[in-house]
Amino acid sequence: MASLNKVLLIGNLTRDPDVRMMTNGRPVCNFGLALNRSYKDAEGNRKDETTFVDVESFGPRAEAVGRFFTKGRAIFIEGRLKLDQWESKEGEKRSALKVVLDSFEFVDSKQEGGSTAPRSGEQTAPPQANEARPKPSPEPAPESNDLDDDVPF
Repeated sequence: MASLNKVLLIGNLTRDPDVRMMTNGRPVCNFGLALNRSYKDAEGNRKDETTFVDVESFGPRAEAVGRFFTKGRAIFIEGRLKLDQWESKEGEKRSALKVVLDSFEFVDSKQEGGSTAPRSGEQTAPPQANEARPKPSPEPAPESNDLDDDVPF
């Protein structure tokens, strides 16, 4: 049976990232994410709903999140769901669902010291190489006569 465990979220950090070193020397970062949703109820009243999610990341991504993000900053994350289960001191079974971060992107244009922060997995470049890159030119649109034969309706 096939399965897919993929999560895409955009939200704001609820607290500063907590970066620690595991016993094997690998960095781990934990942070909270707030996801906001606005909608109208059946009577037409505007309602706001916030969902809080715990996120965990490892390795270089953990260090990058800890370095570039603070409470309140927006982030786009891609990851997977993980269920943690344990037994409390009182002997009760407990569980918590969290997201394990695979990659992230910066959502806002907030910049520290005028430099652009790297994307997940990118190496930081020297300051002189951190200039804005030119955007590629868009491809020309195909001629309308070419499309007429391909449209099924």
